[in-house]
Amino acid sequence: MATHLDAQVTAFRQWRLDQGVDSFVWVDALVVKVREDGRVVNALVATGVNTDGYREILGLDVASAEDGAGRLAFLRGVVAHGPSRVQLVISDAHPGLVAAIGSALPGAAWQRCRTHYLRNLLTTVPKAAQPHVAAQVRTTVDQADAVTAQYDHVIDALEPRFRDTAEHLETARADLLELSARDLAPDLVRQPPRTADQAELNKQIRRRTDVVGIFPGPTP
Repeated sequence: MATHLDAQVTAFRQWRLDQGVDSFVWVDALVVKVREDGRVVNALVATGVNTDGYREILGLDVASAEDGAGRLAFLRGVVAHGPSRVQLVISDAHPGLVAAIGSALPGAAWQRCRTHYLRNLLTTVPKAAQPHVAAQVRTTVDQADAVTAQYDHVIDALEPRFRDTAEHLETARADLLELSARDLAPDLVRQPPRTADQAELNKQIRRRTDVVGIFPGPTP
């Protein structure tokens, strides 16, 4: 029924960006059903934020394997679209994905997605304390300056009651504070990309694929 859309989908996946400049790039994975033996696989999404502050989808593809090869092929396809001068890539800490980012975009910094990380962190505290801990951690993101000092303050505040949580934060320090540590463009540091925007995009993709209940696979 959707065969008439194949040409448009192919054009979307092969187009080149006009400006070709995306300072920030998110890479995320959605779990979707695909039209290949009814399997449940990952749909990889790459979203760029250009120097004017506008988001644009750079790539969307299905990866049937959990290894790094599928992710690397996806990212190489994204790079082929023409984004240049990428300063920072944001993703979860899946080893295969991080390695693929390093290979496809060797000049870009990498930062761990704070939303994904926070979900992992909150498993180290009782459910009743999770809103308080989440609010504390988010204060480090809200800082325009002195991010490291606020990060230290949060760790010190959590350590007496939640030692494992404080150690978890300390271990993830370098991954979470890359945006503050790197010498990025000043206007971009003042207005870092919001992970909430990526979450909303993922929600819209799910809402549209849920209409037919299955994501189209690479074969007709």
